[in-house]
Amino acid sequence: MGLPRFGRPKNDGELSSNLFVANCGSAVGLSDDDIASVFCKFGELKGVYAADESGTRVIVAYVEEGSAQAALKALHGQSCPELGGRSLHIRYSVLQPTPQDQASDLVPVSITASDVSIPGLFLVHDFISAKEEEELLQAVDCRPWNSLSKRRVQHYGYEFRYDIRNVNTRHCLGELPSFVSPILDRISSCPTFENVKNIVLDQLTVNEYPPGVGLSPHIDTHSAFEDLIFSLSLSGPCIMEFRRYENGDWLPRVASSAVAKIENPEDQSNFIRRAIYLPPRSLLLLSGEARYAWHHYIPHHKV
Repeated sequence: MGLPRFGRPKNDGELSSNLFVANCGSAVGLSDDDIASVFCKFGELKGVYAADESGTRVIVAYVEEGSAQAALKALHGQSCPELGGRSLHIRYSVLQPTPQDQASDLVPVSITASDVSIPGLFLVHDFISAKEEEELLQAVDCRPWNSLSKRRVQHYGYEFRYDIRNVNTRHCLGELPSFVSPILDRISSCPTFENVKNIVLDQLTVNEYPPGVGLSPHIDTHSAFEDLIFSLSLSGPCIMEFRRYENGDWLPRVASSAVAKIENPEDQSNFIRRAIYLPPRSLLLLSGEARYAWHHYIPHHKV
C-alpha cells in the first residue's frame, strides 16, 4: 500500500484532523520521531508523513480533530525549541482519494430508462427532430436571459426564485411562449408517458449550461413543481446521475419550501447511485419515486 495523499481543504475554514506543517522535515535534520515527539503532546497521532519530496514539509495526522486544532493554535507561527528553534507554518490538510478510490467511485452509465431501474423515470430519444432543435435554440437566443453565478436562465409562466427555492403562485408571467406549444402537444399524446393527457404544464425554465458546469445533487421543491418534471435536452449531451439515501423516505405529498439539503454529500456509504446518458433532443420525465426519492444532478467537470 502507498502512503496516504493529502491536499488543501475545498472550503476556507474547514477543520480537519490532519495538519500541513512547513519548515520542518528530514531536509533540515528533523526526523519523523522528532516531529512526533512535539505534536503528540496534543493528542494521539496516526502518523507523520512527508508532504512532498522537498523534505521540508510534513503531514501530521491526528486521530481526533480537536487535537489538530489545539496543535495548530499552539504552534502555528511560533518558534519551537524542541525542533531546533524553527518557526512552524501550519494549516489544515485533508485526505485525498487514491486512484483505487476514484476507480471504485465510478458508476455504470445506462442508455435507457429501463436499465436505470428507477420507478417513475422515463426517457424518450429523438423526441424532437434536429430541425426542431435548431429552431428552438434560435427562438430562445432571441429572448432576454437572467444571469446566475455559473449559468443563464429564462423563466416562463412562473418564475422560480432561487433565493427562496420556490415560486410566487400569485405572480404569473403570462402564457408559455408559442415555440413550446408543439412540444406540449407531443407530450400529451406520447404513449411513453402515463396519465399526462389532461395535465396542464404551465411553467418553463430554460437553463444554459456552459461546458463543465453541472448541477448539485437536489430534489426539486415539491410545491413549486408538483408531480411531473419534464426535461428536454438541446444542443449537447450530458450524463445525469441519481442518488437515493438509505435514510430517505418517499413522501410525495409532504410540502417542502426548499430544495432538499444533503449532509455529507461525498459520503459514499449511505446512498446508492445510478447514471443515465441524455443525448440531444431527448426528453426525460421525473415522476413518482424518481421525482421525490432520488436526488438528481449533473457532475461538474474542470476539463
